[in-house]
Amino acid sequence: MRALASLWRDADLPDDALADIDLPGDEPLVASSFAIGTAAQASLAAAALAAAEIWHRRDPRGRRQRVSVAMRDAVLESSAHFTLDGVAPTLWDKLSGLYPCADGRQWVRIHANFAHHRDGALRLLGLPAGPQVERTDVVAALRAWSAQDVEDEAAARGLVVAAARDFATWDAHPQAVASTAMAPVAIERIAAAPHADPLPWPGASGEAPLRGVRVLDLTRILAGPVAGRTLAAYGAEVMLVNSPSLPNIEAIADTSRGKLSVHVDLARDEGRATLRELSRSARVFLQAYRPGALDALGFSPLAVASLRPGIVYVSLSAYGPVGPWAARRGFDSLVQTATGFNLAEAAAFGAAEPKPMPLQILDYAAGYLLAFGAQAALLRQAQEGGSWHVQVSLAGVGRWLRALGRVHGDTTAVRPPFEGALEESDSGFGRLVAVRHAARFSITPARYARPSMPPGTHVPAWPKRFHAISNNRSVPP
Repeated sequence: MRALASLWRDADLPDDALADIDLPGDEPLVASSFAIGTAAQASLAAAALAAAEIWHRRDPRGRRQRVSVAMRDAVLESSAHFTLDGVAPTLWDKLSGLYPCADGRQWVRIHANFAHHRDGALRLLGLPAGPQVERTDVVAALRAWSAQDVEDEAAARGLVVAAARDFATWDAHPQAVASTAMAPVAIERIAAAPHADPLPWPGASGEAPLRGVRVLDLTRILAGPVAGRTLAAYGAEVMLVNSPSLPNIEAIADTSRGKLSVHVDLARDEGRATLRELSRSARVFLQAYRPGALDALGFSPLAVASLRPGIVYVSLSAYGPVGPWAARRGFDSLVQTATGFNLAEAAAFGAAEPKPMPLQILDYAAGYLLAFGAQAALLRQAQEGGSWHVQVSLAGVGRWLRALGRVHGDTTAVRPPFEGALEESDSGFGRLVAVRHAARFSITPARYARPSMPPGTHVPAWPKRFHAISNNRSVPP
């Protein structure tokens, strides 16, 4: 409860709501020296409790409902587990992972899940591009490099490679120093935005806390899509906006549950005009572009707040919005490596090689915290007016995870089984079996109103009326 209470109070939300949540479960649930179960549970519970608080404010009778988030269920939802037509997709490219450099005591992490990232890293190492290259080829090529040189040269080329550091080295890094004062979820007014009175909640409250709340989801890689999916589970009308020219990861079949899915090409005038029109009636603008990238296209926080006074603009970054690495690309696995977690896990397990955490907890906790921050800002807007900017970074979530303390229990813990936690539905990707949302509401059960569909399935326009459509059903144990 302490981790949740700290997040809740930092967002200036009322203490009395904390009496309405149950958090069953104890560490450890996975083999890690970090409080991964607590991080998953507290971040997801914050999002769920914020939804319950919105429902309380919208309910004509001012009712409250109980919310329960079991640690087991939060961990399972954070495990990236799903199947399509009975098959579990391959989520990692064969070249993604940790590699020794130079004398074997330095390590780098290469992210190769997108072909252009893989091929760029291969060219950097003097290897031919393409899927025919094997890990042994990469190991041999890296013998001529120091980890720092690989990281520096990769960053200069816009690639995704990270050198492994320990915590002490990362804490002294200029990027860590620049962002150390930022809260895990930063919520602030967009000071120069046009005046915005408190906006009324759209339509009747209905059964779902966020019913009628329109969310633009301009994200692709896990943390942002998890945030949009979480808001969809609470009833928001979420529109996933993809570029027709950019690839997606397999997890889109899971993270698109509950969303409309459209193509908008922001490289074209017509695409930018479409996004401006969509923004004018949105309540939340969720984006995970590198800091400054959307600004150059005319969609900075201030620009969007000028289009839609009262907007809640939500930003995700890898290493934080300020500092020398603010614009650096990064994913959960790379941020783990760069900021010290892999070497810390190795030391805790007595391993000779860096050890990744057993879940992509930085991504999932960031996703839940983005959803929490969006709703906290919606509550603030409904009470105080104004336009708001919410900021979360993967590195900031890592800093928060460290502050939760270490787990000195059973490092051989095995993740709980998925039996009883799955639901299945038809989707545009095939028959989807995935983990149910972990939060349990006593009055308004979380659910996905739409099946996940491939990018470009829907037209880029808000429906005139929200339709609750769902064919989800639980998978028997």
